[in-house]
Amino acid sequence: MIRYRVLGPFSVTAGEEPHTPSAAKVRQLMALLLLRANQVVSLDSIVEELWGDRPPRSAVTTTQTYIYQIRRLLDGADGAAHDEWTVRTVPPGYGFSVGPGQLDSWEFEQCVDRARSLLDEGRVDEAAPLLAQARSMWTGPVLADVCQGPVLRRYAARLEEKRNLAQELSLSVDMRLGRHRELVPELKSLVMANPFHEWLHAQLMIALQRSGRRAEALAAFHDARRLLNDQLGIEPSGDLQRIHQDILKEDALAP
Repeated sequence: MIRYRVLGPFSVTAGEEPHTPSAAKVRQLMALLLLRANQVVSLDSIVEELWGDRPPRSAVTTTQTYIYQIRRLLDGADGAAHDEWTVRTVPPGYGFSVGPGQLDSWEFEQCVDRARSLLDEGRVDEAAPLLAQARSMWTGPVLADVCQGPVLRRYAARLEEKRNLAQELSLSVDMRLGRHRELVPELKSLVMANPFHEWLHAQLMIALQRSGRRAEALAAFHDARRLLNDQLGIEPSGDLQRIHQDILKEDALAP
């Protein structure tokens, strides 16, 4: 089976054998088709992605050449012919067919969607490992080593937003399961990486308070307030200030 990884550096493998294209434009086109796997990507979108608003006169024929190169790369990679059914010519463009277990972003979204359904049903214990699995699939930013034009950037941004959602859901689940002490180091790292994300500041404050570290929780609020004030000229949100007041009351955030 051929496997495609886009949640980090781009790779295409068949067993242990690499089949990732080396030419920059071919990588870019293949990545675009994979982020829209099992859908049709129009030729106009492909041209916009590869050349922006200044396409060459040969854009259509050059795209056809790139498609041919992708088909040649995949043909027989796992012992089967792929040129007719993996990369399909479907007016007004092309489609890239993938199945279960082949594309990491598809598996990631399936895990997150299933976890959300379980949470809606109150099955927190079952959702937790699915969210952990979803987060573990990421090894860096989407297509970290692929040049991205305007179309790829939009699709990559949607995946990054879903990654943020998975992260927040996972943290919320762990908080509900009482894993406050274990979460403190991760929350501190996330706050450092996302200093203006007030929800993360709030979770760190709550986790510290529930771990018996009330003074540190209060200090975390003052750090957040100083940062927001100095860098953005704003006060913390009402939610963050309410959590601060609850911590001052000592028992208001008791699990």
